[in-house]
Amino acid sequence: MFASFLTTIFFSLSVIFAARSARVLGGPTANLARIGVATVFLAIWAHTFGEGLHGGGLAWFFLSGIIGFGLGDMALFGALPRIGPRLSILITQCLAAPLAATLEWLWLGTSVRLVDLACAALILAGVAIALAPDHGLDVPPRTFWIGVLFGIGSALGQAGGAVVSRKANEAAALTGWAIDGGTAAYQRVIGGLLMTIIGYLVLRRSHPAAEPPAVDRWRRGGGFVLANALAGPTLGVGCYQWALRSTPSGLVLPIIATSPLVTIVLSFFIDRTRPSRRAVLGGVLAVVGAVALKDAQSNWWLLSTLRKLLNI
Repeated sequence: MFASFLTTIFFSLSVIFAARSARVLGGPTANLARIGVATVFLAIWAHTFGEGLHGGGLAWFFLSGIIGFGLGDMALFGALPRIGPRLSILITQCLAAPLAATLEWLWLGTSVRLVDLACAALILAGVAIALAPDHGLDVPPRTFWIGVLFGIGSALGQAGGAVVSRKANEAAALTGWAIDGGTAAYQRVIGGLLMTIIGYLVLRRSHPAAEPPAVDRWRRGGGFVLANALAGPTLGVGCYQWALRSTPSGLVLPIIATSPLVTIVLSFFIDRTRPSRRAVLGGVLAVVGAVALKDAQSNWWLLSTLRKLLNI
């Protein structure tokens, strides 16, 4: 569970750096730049300290990157301009966990205890309370429902990527390879980089008048791109894959779903953005659920150990 909490912190920092880089460079350019930089960082780690492109789970990790990094992120960027960031993140985070738990149960046969599901539901309820829009969205119905469909696609991408990563770890273990989180993130980001490049080229082709950022904008936004690449696709995804090695995705994703709430707290200290009372209430519920989930896991381990000792 510790890896899940680290992932949440890194993803929260990544959101702040991503927003700043996107404001300076534009969303598609900033996204492609952060994936490219992260690929370099992860390649250095994987080919120096990790397993590089070896291991029985390589193909699965590559597919996970295509689904999560590629299709999932593109769907999220399709939802953001239509229904706004809060509702987009709400749909993505609150649907990803139950979808992942269901997919993993149907495909891999991974079961989750009732107490874990209750804690996960409390976390998602807290996220929903904190992030739900205060008022109705002033957008046409067609635009709204297209945005919702994109949000559901984003949740499917995140859930599918997580479950395929679990399959990748199983495949690597069966072939005798111990894949660390950094190597798994590297093998995964390659698929994500491929899909991001394709999406960027398609966007440039459909908007040929779009100009690349000027040199002075790169000077102002380059530091944020670097920080985003380190916090999100490099350290964040590395810890994410570390968590998925030993914990079902249906338990990892509810913890990570609190990252927007952590972002609210970080934004208060960095940007002086004061959270609403409802955001604080939702954050408290989510934190209580996360702590209860961690304690439930620890208590279950202690009970299992005691039972083994008594049987001896």
